[in-house]
Amino acid sequence: MSVDVPPDRFEALVADALDGIPEELGRRMENVVISVRDRPPVPGLLGRYEGIPLTARAEYGGMVMPDRITIFREPILRRCRSEAEVVEQVRITVVHEVAHHFGIDDDRLDELGWA
Repeated sequence: MSVDVPPDRFEALVADALDGIPEELGRRMENVVISVRDRPPVPGLLGRYEGIPLTARAEYGGMVMPDRITIFREPILRRCRSEAEVVEQVRITVVHEVAHHFGIDDDRLDELGWA
């Protein structure tokens, strides 16, 4: 069983999760676009980071396209049974993908409980 959260409400939850990131980290996010899509390109994927982590940015030099973080609505909704669970899963997914922007890999995120 899944819960239904309308797209505009879901986007607000993603915005709230971003607002919950500590200010000192938020200020360090550079050249990144965050969006919400209904379906992922790979079934079951909750979020996706595409880009060059800040830890590797010195290596790429000049102007490049912004990094992208995408949060996928439908798989998150399918995983949850209440809006409270959606709020928590969105928060976890946003933190997970933002961590990739800062160069933290999946193994370390798993160790930290954010996988």
